[in-house]
Amino acid sequence: MTGPLGLAAVTAVLKDLLDNGMIDHSVSDSVGGPVDVTALPPDRIKTGEQEKTQLNLFLYQVTPNAALRNADLPSRDRNGARLTNPPLALDLFYLLTAYGSDDFEGEILLGYAMQLLHETPVLSRDAIRRSLAAPTDVDGGILPPTVAALTAADLADQVEQIKLAPHPLNTEEMSKLWTAFQAKYRPSVAYQASVLLIESTLPTRSALPVLTRGEPDPATGRDRGVIVHASARPPFPALDAASPPDDQTAVRMGELLTLTGFRLEGDTVAARFTRLREGDFVELGAEAGATDHEFQVRMPPDPPAAPVPDASPLNPANWRAGVYAVEAIVRVAGEDDRHTNQIPVLLAPRLDSVAAAAAGSDVTVTVDVSPPVRRTQRVRLIVGNRELAPDAMAGESAQTLTFTSDAFASGSQWTRLRVDGVDSILVDRTASPPVFDASQSVTIP
Repeated sequence: MTGPLGLAAVTAVLKDLLDNGMIDHSVSDSVGGPVDVTALPPDRIKTGEQEKTQLNLFLYQVTPNAALRNADLPSRDRNGARLTNPPLALDLFYLLTAYGSDDFEGEILLGYAMQLLHETPVLSRDAIRRSLAAPTDVDGGILPPTVAALTAADLADQVEQIKLAPHPLNTEEMSKLWTAFQAKYRPSVAYQASVLLIESTLPTRSALPVLTRGEPDPATGRDRGVIVHASARPPFPALDAASPPDDQTAVRMGELLTLTGFRLEGDTVAARFTRLREGDFVELGAEAGATDHEFQVRMPPDPPAAPVPDASPLNPANWRAGVYAVEAIVRVAGEDDRHTNQIPVLLAPRLDSVAAAAAGSDVTVTVDVSPPVRRTQRVRLIVGNRELAPDAMAGESAQTLTFTSDAFASGSQWTRLRVDGVDSILVDRTASPPVFDASQSVTIP
C-alpha cells in the first residue's frame, strides 16, 4: 500500500515516462527543438504565436474504484473504534495534451506519446522506483520540496500494479472539459490509471482468531473446513494445496510444509518460494518419500544444525516472515524443468520468548523472533487487543525487538507478532478442540 503521496507519485512517474520517451525517440529532431513535459493545469499553459513545443499531463478527475471500494469488512465497531485500515482505492483520469507553434508539431508529439503509453500498459515496480528515487549526483537538500517528498512514496510496494488504458471521451465531454479549464483547446487524449491503493498506518484493534467454525470432525476432532478439488486434471504438473503442520494457518522456521498436487514425479522435485514484495526467490529440495501427488520440504531451522554458506537457502538470514508464492519444480534428466502453478504460503514469525518490564508508568515488552526482522518490514505487536509499533531498530535486521507503551492492560495477556501482515501462531491446533498456546502470553506488571 502507498500513502497520501500516491496521487502525486503516479503523476510524477507518468511525467518521467513521457519525458524519457521523448528523449529516447529523439523527438526534438522531428520538431526542431526541445520538448518540455509538464503536469500543469491547462489554463496555465501559454498559447499563441510563441507557444512552446510541449506535452502536458493533467490529472482532471479522481474516482473511487468500483471493484475494490467495498472489498473489506466494516472498519469500525459499534462504538466507532477503528478495527482495520481499509485502503482507499482510486482510479485516476489524465488528459494528455500536445502544444506547438508550427504545423504538425502537436500531432507529432501526441503520436509519439500515445505510442509510448500504448507500449507501457503497466507501470513496473522497477520503473516506479527509478522515477521516484532521488538523483545520486544531486544534493537532496536542493531538490524542490515536492520532488523530495515523493521519494518517500511507497507506490512500488502496493499489491496492485498501476495499469494504463485509453479513456475515450466524446465531443460533448471534451467540450465540457475545456470549457471548465477556460483554456484554448489543443489536441488531447484521455487515459485512465488504475488502481491506486492509499492506506492509513494508524493503529487498529485486532480480535483474537476463531478457534473452530462449528463442531469438529468426529473422526479426527479437527476443523478442516471445506476442501474442493477440480475433477479435470491437465497433462502438466500442478499444485493443489500447501499444508502447514498441525492444521496451522502458516508455516514457521524448522517446520515441514506439505505440498500436494498431481504429476509431480521426476528425478528430483523442489519447491521455489518467491517473496511477493521483493520478487526474489529461495529454493528448497524435497524430503525423502516424495510421490507423484505429494512431497514435503523442511523450512531451515534457526539456528541451523550445521554452518551453511551465506547464499544458501538453508541460511535463516535469507528468509523473512511474510507472504510467499510457492511453486514446484519437477526436474527430469535431458528435459527442461517443469514448473507448476504458484499458490500462496504464509511464513509466520516465531515468538521464541516474550518478557515485560516496567519503568515508571511505561512498560517495555521484549520479544525474540525467528526469522530475523528487517528494517523495511512492517512490524506490529498485538498484546491483548492493543496493537503497537516497535521501538527503533539499531541495524538493518534484528532478532530481538522492544515495544514500549504506557497503555498496556495489567495481568496476563495473549501476544501476537504481526510481520508484513502475517501473525505469529497463537492457537495450538494439536489439541481438540484448539486452545491458545500458553507460551504466547506475557504478564504485564
